[in-house]
This record gives sequence, structure tokens and C-alpha cells, in this order.
Amino acid sequence: MAGNEPDFFSDPEVLQDPKSYFDRMRAQCPVLREPYRNSIMVTGYDAVIEVMNRRDDVFSAALNILGPVQGLPFAPEGGDIRAQLDAHRHEMAWSDHLTCHDGEKHARNRQLMTDLLTYKRLKANEVFLYALADRLLDDLLPRGHCNAATEYAHAAATFAISDLMGIPQEDRWPLVELLGAPPSQVEGEATHRVTTDPLVFLKERFDGYLKDRLAEPRADLMTELLGTTYRDGSAASFEQYSLLARFLFAAGQDTTSRLIAIAIRILAEDQNLQQQLRQSPHRIPDFIEEVLRYESPVKCSYRLAVEDTTIGGMEVPAGTVITVGLMAASNDPAHFPNPDQIDIDRANKRDHLGFSKGAHGCLGAPLARMESRVALERLLARTSNFRISEAHHGPAGARRFQYEPTYTFRSLIDLHIAYDGA
Repeated sequence: MAGNEPDFFSDPEVLQDPKSYFDRMRAQCPVLREPYRNSIMVTGYDAVIEVMNRRDDVFSAALNILGPVQGLPFAPEGGDIRAQLDAHRHEMAWSDHLTCHDGEKHARNRQLMTDLLTYKRLKANEVFLYALADRLLDDLLPRGHCNAATEYAHAAATFAISDLMGIPQEDRWPLVELLGAPPSQVEGEATHRVTTDPLVFLKERFDGYLKDRLAEPRADLMTELLGTTYRDGSAASFEQYSLLARFLFAAGQDTTSRLIAIAIRILAEDQNLQQQLRQSPHRIPDFIEEVLRYESPVKCSYRLAVEDTTIGGMEVPAGTVITVGLMAASNDPAHFPNPDQIDIDRANKRDHLGFSKGAHGCLGAPLARMESRVALERLLARTSNFRISEAHHGPAGARRFQYEPTYTFRSLIDLHIAYDGA
């Protein structure tokens, strides 16, 4: 098969069009070993659900960010590698952060975040989100055109999470610049991104924020984080609170900005749907769910089999890396008829895996949905139409869009649109 299929993890054509790759793999078998990284590629909806619903003492999240490209720091031995994984986990990228934790450690620290991101807490931020969107549009609309990916989607998501957390106004853009470009997984990760804590460069700043709040509590999420405790009443260490705060900031603006940009791109290509949502803004949440199904911001997640097991009847030896095709599952025609069509009336659209599922399902999903809804609602309300800039992206039927060079995420580098005011 190596001669017939491109390498999912490095081929630029797959980077631009991952769904065609997933379709070809699924047509062969929904659970199939790919030859380049020797991982199991899971592309069928039922098989993906099977993996995501299994316990993390069978499928570990230890490789959840970089997947098979990272590799293991040990040679798997035998039909159960739990002891080996425990002995070497501290050598693996992102291992300090929640997304790569398993079992009790994951459950305990995830609970701290769950207690923070309540519906009431998020709803209280909604007024700010409307004002933020309008401030951005006040600056952008007189120009008649903008880069919607950076100047609207990214800006809205970054300032939203910054306000929620209580990051000072003067620090917000410097922090975005510190985060830098998304990981260039295809071209090779920067050195700091393959350490146990790739967000260590934010540590000094966030430690300072948290220490300020210990001295003087405020009405923000970082103050509330320091007040959260585990179910037994014990508090986390200061270092753990700092890790959670840094991860929340980094993840909180990233996925949402991708989602907003993709949604704008789809609407800019479909004037009828655009007008329908202008006339019926209460259908915007349905549209967002369909965007998450059709082109989710996260293409894949990754699991490591820690014991001999099976997926979809296929034998999977301990030590095998599983590439879990979230986008592939959400476009499986066996579960979603006519998956290539955006259909806001689709009965099962919320079955999508845009936010993953199971123990590692996205904690920030409610926030991402709310931010996206508000950003789209205000853009639609304050324009009579918006459309793709042919000067930047080519004519209809021959569009050219650039995506970040990463095999895990689906992220537009830019999205130039033109528009007319309402």
C-alpha cells in the first residue's frame, strides 16, 4: 500500500485535502495499518467510537498531541506495556499536561477544569463576547475587506479567553506572539514543542498572574482556579495550577479560532445559506454543529495500546499507536448520508466527533460553541453579504487555500474576504 497511498503525516496534498485520504483509507477498511509510521489508521465511525469509549488503561493518551511521529522512548515488550510506559512517560512530549494524562491523574485534574467551565460562568461572559465582536467589526467593516482568519477569528478567540481568564489588556497580544505559529508538524517541530512541557516559555508570566491572585483575588477564572479542590477537599500544587492555566490559555484560543475561520469560509462560498442564517439567526448553532462535522478543527487524536487488544475485530498488539480519524468518522457515509453536503437540518449532526468523545472529550466545547455563535451572529448581522477574495484565493471552482503544516489540526493560514455593510 505504501506505493499507492501518500504519507498522511508528511504529504502536502494530504495536508490540503485530508478528507479524500480518509475516504480512500475507509474504502479499503475502516481499521487499517498505514505503512509509513506503522500506526493503525481508524477511519470508520463505529470503530472510532469504539476506541474513544474504551478505558485509558487500554488505550493511553500518552501520545495525544504528536502521535506516531513522536515515537516511543522504549521498545515495547510483551502483551502488556503499562510498566514500561509508566517508567518512561516523563520522557514523552506534553507529558506534563492534562491532554496526555491517563486514569486517576487525568480524572482528578480534569475535574478541576470542569468545575471552572460551568454554563453559568460562560454565560456571564456572553455580554463581553458581543461587545468584543462589535469592536472588531467597527474597525474592519469600513475597509470592505479583511483577513478573517487572523483579524477576526483569531482576534475574537484570543481576546475572549484572555478576558475570561483575567489576563491584563496590555499582555494579550504579546502572549499571542509568544505562542507563535501553530506547530509545523510536517516540517519538524521546534525544539521546545517536543519537551514534557512545551508551554514552559509561558510559565514565568502565568506564575506571576497566579501569585498576584493569591495576594489579591479577582473576579476571573484564574482566581477561581486557585480556589478549586479535588473531590477529597485537597488542593492541587501551585505547579499544577500553573500547568492548567497555561494549557487553558493555549488551547482556549486555538481551536475556536480555527472553527470560526472554517465557518466563515463555508458561508462565504454559499450565499443562500448565508442569507438563510441572516434571516434565521437561531439556526446558527445548527450550522456550527454541521461545520464541526464537516471540517472539524482537529483531524486526529492518538492513542497507544498498552495491552494486546482489538479494534473492529482487528488484532492490535501492545505498543501500537492508533491514529484516530475524528474528521474521518464525522464524514463516514455509513453514519452521515451525503457527508460532503452542509445540511443544517441533518438529524444526527450532533453525532460528530469535532470535539472528540469519551474521557478526553474537549473541555472547552461549550465555550467554543458560544464564541463561534456570537462571532458569526454579529458578522452576519452587520454585513449584507461577504465573499471570498478572488485576488487572494482564486475564482470559484479553483480556490486556493493554505493550511498550517500540521497533520493533527485543520487550520487556515489566512482567509481573505470582501463584504458589504448591512
